[in-house]
Amino acid sequence: MRYGSLVEFVGSLPCFDLPLLVQGFDEPRDVIRVQLARWMAAGKVIGLRRGMYTLPEAYRRELLRPAFLANQLYRPSYLSGLWALGFYDMIPERVVWLISVTTRGPRRFENPFGTFDYRNLKRDAFFGYATVPYGGQQVLVAEPEKALLDHWHLTPGEWTEERLAEMRYQHHDRVNDARLRDYAARFRNPRLRRASERWLRLAREEEKGTVTL
Repeated sequence: MRYGSLVEFVGSLPCFDLPLLVQGFDEPRDVIRVQLARWMAAGKVIGLRRGMYTLPEAYRRELLRPAFLANQLYRPSYLSGLWALGFYDMIPERVVWLISVTTRGPRRFENPFGTFDYRNLKRDAFFGYATVPYGGQQVLVAEPEKALLDHWHLTPGEWTEERLAEMRYQHHDRVNDARLRDYAARFRNPRLRRASERWLRLAREEEKGTVTL
């Protein structure tokens, strides 16, 4: 496998994996893996995780956004928690650390595009996400209501009104009250139902100008 052939084959893709190359080139898997390792050492291929790669920007005709990559590194998964809340501008800070949820075991990957953290959710809690445009690519992100619930669920402890207020939530009108209650009920978790009702009460008070989230 020549480097020019690799660029021609995957240059239009944001990233690629070893099985794709095995299908595309008539060479043994081990031979392709060794060649990839040599190109990585020479800076001609960038490793994203074991078995997944991308080309340097000079040889790649497609952008690779970290948010898009988060969906690709570990499947099934979608971006959620603090990252999604920052995406919706529901907290004052934008979160660079890419937080996703998955039905698989928890994992973390670090590569030149960022830190990618995957938290486990049970299968029947893996819902409430949508495909949204982001930086010219399509990305799976939790809906605002689910981003809240995933964050509360994955962070230990009771979400009291004081703790919720410390998060300084904003743009609470982006949350559908009925959907938040419905999603909380689907978790079958009393702690999340309590957190949801407290958040909604604080949101109503914010609308009246009596409290700052």
